[in-house]
Amino acid sequence: MSPIDLLNTTCSDLEQAKAKTTALLTERQAGYSLSQPLYNDPHMFRIDMEEVFEREWLFMGMSSEIPKRGDYITVEVGQNPVLIVRDANGDINAFHNTCRHRGSRLCSKERGKVANLVCPYHTWTYDLKGNLLFAGTEMGDGFDMREHGLRSAHCRVAGGFIFVCLAKHPPESDFDEFLATLDEYMEPYDVDNTKLAVESTLIEKANWKLVLENNRECYHCEGSHPELLNTLLEWDDTEDPRAPQDFLDHYAEQAAQWDAENIPHKHKSFGLRNRIVRMPLKKGTNVMTMDGQSACKQLLGRIKNHQLGSMRILHLPNSWNHMQSDHFIVFRVLPISAQETMVTTKWFVHKDAVEGVDYDVDRLRHVWDATNDQDRVLAEENQRGINSRAYTPGPYSTTYEFGVINFVDWYSNSVLANLATSSLK
Repeated sequence: MSPIDLLNTTCSDLEQAKAKTTALLTERQAGYSLSQPLYNDPHMFRIDMEEVFEREWLFMGMSSEIPKRGDYITVEVGQNPVLIVRDANGDINAFHNTCRHRGSRLCSKERGKVANLVCPYHTWTYDLKGNLLFAGTEMGDGFDMREHGLRSAHCRVAGGFIFVCLAKHPPESDFDEFLATLDEYMEPYDVDNTKLAVESTLIEKANWKLVLENNRECYHCEGSHPELLNTLLEWDDTEDPRAPQDFLDHYAEQAAQWDAENIPHKHKSFGLRNRIVRMPLKKGTNVMTMDGQSACKQLLGRIKNHQLGSMRILHLPNSWNHMQSDHFIVFRVLPISAQETMVTTKWFVHKDAVEGVDYDVDRLRHVWDATNDQDRVLAEENQRGINSRAYTPGPYSTTYEFGVINFVDWYSNSVLANLATSSLK
């Protein structure tokens, strides 16, 4: 079903989908994968968009992507085009990317720079805070420009991460605590003095939840990710029940070096939604490259230790990230349809690093290009199998797949809670 078809879904169909979603999530067996319709049904997908992606805080991009006044990025969240722009005061604002005249998108490029926001259709003009400045001369004496500014979206920035919520009322949770910790843990990287080196976008023919489930476990890593396992230790975090003593000893040695440099590293979790933890890489390796050696000659921020490991940042429903000594990598997941998902990966380096001198783009991205494509195949094959009439929910491993269990629990609890309060959107 196309996005337009989804818009034409009748109220009756939508109410039936909500009731079915509620029943499936309420009756699901804990520790098992979800029922088939939750992975492939277009009506269920619409529920996901309305109750997750239009109501939860979403990771959109990094503040260093829009360093100066008038710099902007755009993101499509389902049927909702979003515009994120830095204003003259240096603040970052998020707006619905739709003109208050007749609804045309204001900015059609993924990124750019403007003095003001001018609609290409009839030249209605807004300042960078969303105030309407010009609406022509034919709107009549009763027209009040103050009532026709851009519709804003909730926007928060912490540690250089930009989060946007499209709901009327953002979810009440421990999000503020997470943002404060993110500021603290990202301080050594000085994100404002980084730049986007390169990015990639994959369209995976799989439901967005399968993309997240694949990310939340490394059960599949040994047989699928040879490039990644050159440097990555498969343990999910410092509390992974599978972690052997030699890993814990390795972590303790690395942690002593991080403490000496005042680098935060202790595991921090905020419910099932958000988590920050610094993990060492394999002994003798610095970053996630094919040989494990540094990818950029310039270290980030105040960092002096090449063996900083990878600080992993999880933000549900749509992001996981790896912060390293000389570059960092952010991942953004956005659903397109019931069985199609966009995964965007961005690599950042010090803003003064020179391509071809301080870093080589191919070397920088090689490991995660390979890993992303391998994960794409896994997710797509997972989707094809789930589409079978023979599929029934299967059990997760409580050790190897506890991260998947946490994600599915978070998803189920969030959707049920949001459906119960849908009238407050």
